[in-house]
Amino acid sequence: MVTALTINIGAASIERAQLLLRWLAAREEDVFVLTETSAGTGTAHLLEQFRRAGYTIVKTADVNGERGAALVSRIPLAGPPLLLDPISIPGRAAAAPLDTTPRTWFASVYVPSRDRSADKTTRKEMFISSLLKVLAELPDQQRDHLVIGGDYNVITADHRPLHPGFLPFEFALLDDLRSYGFIDAFEHCQPGVQEYSWIGRTGAGYRYDYFHIGRALADRISGCAYLHETREQGLTDHAAVRVVLDLDASRLPCDDPSGPETIELF
Repeated sequence: MVTALTINIGAASIERAQLLLRWLAAREEDVFVLTETSAGTGTAHLLEQFRRAGYTIVKTADVNGERGAALVSRIPLAGPPLLLDPISIPGRAAAAPLDTTPRTWFASVYVPSRDRSADKTTRKEMFISSLLKVLAELPDQQRDHLVIGGDYNVITADHRPLHPGFLPFEFALLDDLRSYGFIDAFEHCQPGVQEYSWIGRTGAGYRYDYFHIGRALADRISGCAYLHETREQGLTDHAAVRVVLDLDASRLPCDDPSGPETIELF
């Protein structure tokens, strides 16, 4: 089995990054799909500790203070990182082939949030449109064996409750992923169950974080669950999502990234 976990780390400070590091280091997942990374010291500390421990890190360069995405893997790469070009904000996606049987590609995606302003709405719509265009143009072998995880900042059209204010292009992201053959891993494992990964100030729940699995891997989805302990322990304001896939994989001889050696980045 290959296990992966996606979590929005909320541009963690150095203090919260250290707490996240200890929590992640105690986990058994093979791949961590991180979103809302930043150019700050917290993200740098977290990724450097994993790198020093022997994990493979895939992250697009930070540009102009943008929040981003990263992959942290104990499964070695099977080739160079995948350039998802031309996504409108390249740092918000990180992708690479992993040494699994059958070969898989993993992508971490962090869709921009927005408010009611025209600028942020256009920015989000452009990102979603460019992401879908890139996915549509991937070779079939890559797209059908691609695992996408991350914080999409959208809900499904049948979300309960169906929060007002979401626009057609936001619902279209999930609809188009389905039309490309991607399987919503949680819906596949627990059909009809409404989960939430982020809770608003009023207590309303939103399912913003997902795993989508390429069509060639549909019969290899063995489990998917939301882990609310990350919210409850104050590690981040998002639940993590865990997926289990029936794949074979080699693994790197990684050390404990939260071990005695620490990197101070002030």
